[in-house]
Amino acid sequence: MTVEIGQQVSDRKLKGNGGKEVSLTDYRGKYVVLYFYPKDMTPGCTTEACDFRDNHESFKELDAVILGVSPDPIARHEKFIDKHELPFELLADEEHELAEDFDVWKLKKNFGKEYMGIERSTFVIDKEGKLMKEWRKVKVKGHVEQALEFLREETK
Repeated sequence: MTVEIGQQVSDRKLKGNGGKEVSLTDYRGKYVVLYFYPKDMTPGCTTEACDFRDNHESFKELDAVILGVSPDPIARHEKFIDKHELPFELLADEEHELAEDFDVWKLKKNFGKEYMGIERSTFVIDKEGKLMKEWRKVKVKGHVEQALEFLREETK
């Protein structure tokens, strides 16, 4: 079942930085900006991660944490974090369970090939763990600013 606006989000445990287990409930009491992206080290995903990095302090001022999720293993995430100095957690969803909970594990087509993968999407979760906002089929340019502006409006 796909989580919908106003519903409680899934409490799956995924591997985070350093291999520790992380759950969305670990962040109760804070807003969570949960963004799903296809693959570490690719141009669009790097741009998106760096945009979140560059706005990290602004999100923090709004009492929000940023969590990135992709099917990449934690070792690859850690290289990505180190290379781009990312100040937030990246979660390894290798079995794409969380991605399926949020209905972002999709059939994709590229150069005539079909395969399953992540549909770039972002979700904002409130302090009680309920879904507040979603952006699906995200275009990277300007997206982080949209999410930041949404939170600014919500926290006025």
